[in-house]
Amino acid sequence: MAQLSDDCFAFGGPMMSVDNAVGLIAASVNAIMDSETVPLLDSDGRVLARDVTAPLPLPPFTNSAVDGYAVRSEDIAKTAEQILPVVGRIQAGAAAYEPLQAGHAARIFTGAPIPPGADTVFMQEDVRIDSFGKVVLPPGLRPGANVRPAGEDIPQGKIGLRAGQRLSPQHVALAAAFGLTHLKVVRRIRVAVFSTGNELASPGEARAGAQLYDSNRFMLMAMLRRLRCEITDLGILRDDAMSLASGLKKVAGECDLILTTGGVSTGEEDHVKAAVESIGTLVMWRMAIKPGRPVAMGIIGGTPLIGLPGNPVASFVTFVHVVRPTVLALSGALPEPLIPMPVRAAFAYKKKAGRREYVRASLRKANDGALEAIKFPREGAGLLSSLVDTDGLVELGESITQIEPGQSVGFLHYASLL
Repeated sequence: MAQLSDDCFAFGGPMMSVDNAVGLIAASVNAIMDSETVPLLDSDGRVLARDVTAPLPLPPFTNSAVDGYAVRSEDIAKTAEQILPVVGRIQAGAAAYEPLQAGHAARIFTGAPIPPGADTVFMQEDVRIDSFGKVVLPPGLRPGANVRPAGEDIPQGKIGLRAGQRLSPQHVALAAAFGLTHLKVVRRIRVAVFSTGNELASPGEARAGAQLYDSNRFMLMAMLRRLRCEITDLGILRDDAMSLASGLKKVAGECDLILTTGGVSTGEEDHVKAAVESIGTLVMWRMAIKPGRPVAMGIIGGTPLIGLPGNPVASFVTFVHVVRPTVLALSGALPEPLIPMPVRAAFAYKKKAGRREYVRASLRKANDGALEAIKFPREGAGLLSSLVDTDGLVELGESITQIEPGQSVGFLHYASLL
């Protein structure tokens, strides 16, 4: 389990920037050291626990990159066509034991091993076969053309996958190319999730007239699953400080992170703050971010607690910038900065300096082929439809105060956020 100091999330400034928040998390959170070995297909999305060194060169033998004819480079004419007899036929998967003799060519196919003595391959599209079955080669092909040397991709002994990498299908492919069937990965981060409030009902329960169905909890759990976390759903904890404190103290010893949404402000009916402070520590981060500004960071028995805002859009945005880096830090993952792609704004917008804002937007291709971001027509941080009916977030940095149509802006697609 994570064992953090009570003051690790303390921050003395009046307003915390997004970059400061991510930096403080990275500096404060200790990575989980436990690991497990999983089958190759189950490693997708997990964090690699140790380096993987290439046990063989890739490719493991020198082979042809094309269908064509293998030759010796010293037999290639520089200024005139060259006619060579064809000996042998080497298919992918077949061995090539016989050396290629001077003045001869071998028929070869993509992926087949280059015969000893040969070092260059002519593409079949670039040659012709004469009436005697000999191959007519054009002049001037550079030596080594269309040949993939052994180890060209990754030499044997080189680190192919580094500890801390969050594995994707391409990493799985590389491990498979090494002949591996299992990988050692960091164990799943255990996260307990709950909502608070008498005004909430879980989907499937009877809902009183003044209640809302709890949507944030399910959104957050779905986002945690994308990060391959192991989730304990505590459901809805009612507004009672003593019962909250008891439940939180128990779960703190069983998980790596506690995540809640709503109930962490200073209102009379927001009891999470009092409950946490009775058994641990809690600080409020006033982040220079919109939507999302208030975020609670606490420690209960060495286990971090994060309290996100109750509005769903604010909860989504702060998850990306606070919970995601916390989970990655706990996993010992290498940094994964969010890099917006440049698109063209199709809207005008004004904002305050010193605050980073995220504008929900859809993408479309303009008549000139450029991608344009179209702002969602309404502003509210409680509008789930603004997350459903858009493609991502336009990121407006702290120094920006105004956007005009046609201006280049940074866009974060929802698919890139997890």
